[in-house]
Amino acid sequence: MNQIDLKGRVAVITGGARGIGFACAQRFIDSGARVALWDLDGDAITAAVASLGAAARGFVVDVANEGGINAARQSTLEAFGQIDIVVNNAGITGPNVKTWEYPPADFRRVVEIDLVAPYLVSRALVPHMIERGYGRIVNIASVAGKEGNPNAPAYSAAKAGLIGLTKSLGKELATSGVLCNCVTPAAAETDIFKQMTEAHIAFMKSKIPMNRFVQVEEIAAMVAWLASEDCSFTTGGVFDISGGRATY
Repeated sequence: MNQIDLKGRVAVITGGARGIGFACAQRFIDSGARVALWDLDGDAITAAVASLGAAARGFVVDVANEGGINAARQSTLEAFGQIDIVVNNAGITGPNVKTWEYPPADFRRVVEIDLVAPYLVSRALVPHMIERGYGRIVNIASVAGKEGNPNAPAYSAAKAGLIGLTKSLGKELATSGVLCNCVTPAAAETDIFKQMTEAHIAFMKSKIPMNRFVQVEEIAAMVAWLASEDCSFTTGGVFDISGGRATY
């Protein structure tokens, strides 16, 4: 494993108790950081913190709830004294149905978690980063946000919105010392697969030239660089990690 220097840094990772978020937490800790796992599942947080060790703390928070985010920010600052890195990872896929059959309540919920929540988290934490003159924000978008997946209109739309949010925020913060980028992975075999049909999973794999799903550790490696001081002249960027599916 290549070494990324995150010594002395504190990272907030939403949805950090499992999947991509947990892999990022492990990679960050291996790189010298301490991590705050923001997740809705208290049992999963307990298990994750037990596995990660003393460098990790867990906070139960609904990232779609502004009050909950503000409380988690305060608790995290009390625990660590600073926040240097934010990984907006928490997300859901919603059902796999055609746009005209998609339940409106499900559509709104996907957009709320996958797009509005990263906005709320950024809104809450960016002022602290600006005040300190340093920060790294990494948004976990998706190749679906670039290409659109059939039978996943809410997810595709929300992730496209997250790419747009990344570009706007990156430009707004360009001279502040706070950088904002996103990654657009192909599908990884995580618990989010439980929300999808087998047909949709097979469709996603068929689109990947490497003919496999991305490993969460591969995503974490890219996120770790984007979260580091080595990433110093890139903001508002979109980084593909799609096994050749998207090349732009």
